[in-house]
Amino acid sequence: MSARNLILMGQCLPCIKKNAAKIRIRRMELDTNLNMYFKKDEYIFAHDPQQLCKSGDIVLIRELAEQLSRLITHKVEKVVYPLGNITDPITGKKVVVSKYREDIEAANSLYGKSEKGFDYEKAPQRGRLEGTKDFTHGETYIKYHEDGKDQPFAV
Repeated sequence: MSARNLILMGQCLPCIKKNAAKIRIRRMELDTNLNMYFKKDEYIFAHDPQQLCKSGDIVLIRELAEQLSRLITHKVEKVVYPLGNITDPITGKKVVVSKYREDIEAANSLYGKSEKGFDYEKAPQRGRLEGTKDFTHGETYIKYHEDGKDQPFAV
């Protein structure tokens, strides 16, 4: 019998498990009555001891030969696209909404750049606001009740 090396791509979500990441795998399921495809989400826990992925990152996960626990069946291979900097998978160019960044820069050089325009080259990388506004690095926990206090790490 051959070993399965199933590789999946998904989005990392907040997780309360230690050394694990909760990954959402989105698939399209055919409804035969309507003859249309609809989104179907599957949630998988992946082993991530190095804390490679943060919430919102697109990651590759591989199925483990043996399950580590009842829930953890996969491991995180690598972060394909970190949250924030969107890259076109075919060309490898950075994208803003529906335009390439280099096309925006070319238009700015032709017509003149606005003083209020955002400069992507000078913008800091993700993680600059950890602890103040970005709470994706923090240890999450389950919120059981509303007590009026700010609970930024609650799931």
